[in-house]
Amino acid sequence: MGELITLAFTAIVIENVLLARFLGVCPFLGVSKKRDSAVGMGLAVIFVITLSSVVAWLLYTYILVPFKMVYMRTIIFILVIASLVQMIEMFIKKISPALYRSLGIYLPLITTNCAVLGMATLVADPSYTFLTALIFSFASAVGFLFVIYLFSTIREKIARGDVPKAFQGVPIALITAGIMAMIFSRFGVLNL
Repeated sequence: MGELITLAFTAIVIENVLLARFLGVCPFLGVSKKRDSAVGMGLAVIFVITLSSVVAWLLYTYILVPFKMVYMRTIIFILVIASLVQMIEMFIKKISPALYRSLGIYLPLITTNCAVLGMATLVADPSYTFLTALIFSFASAVGFLFVIYLFSTIREKIARGDVPKAFQGVPIALITAGIMAMIFSRFGVLNL
């Protein structure tokens, strides 16, 4: 049980999908101007990463490897991800049209979000069991939500602040993201 908790903590903080692996940066920068849209994107990413990683692990372990079709991994994973994103898009459009509009183009872009494909590819590694793949992918997605929420909170405060004209918008966002990445990188060198 302790190993699973360590795996989850590592995925959320130390090997954060955004700040350590630099996967999913496009929606991270694009949707993080407001907390509501950041949370909506984070929840959608949790669902897609977790489900697609588990399905990818199952397909890889029980179909692609036994039938010696590992070379099909990327295309199969992309098809799984695209299907899940379509389902989520229809669900959000029906349940919360306001959230659907605020996510805009970034919702269908989850299909091409490198964090989703990256996690599916990472957990297809033979060293992961079904349980560890599930926990690692879910915790990584929670780490995505955690960081995008923190970032959106900071960006809202910065937007109300007095930022020099040359640093307004994307420049200050990139500087902030860089500082966050440096802070998170220090967790990996702590002697716990």
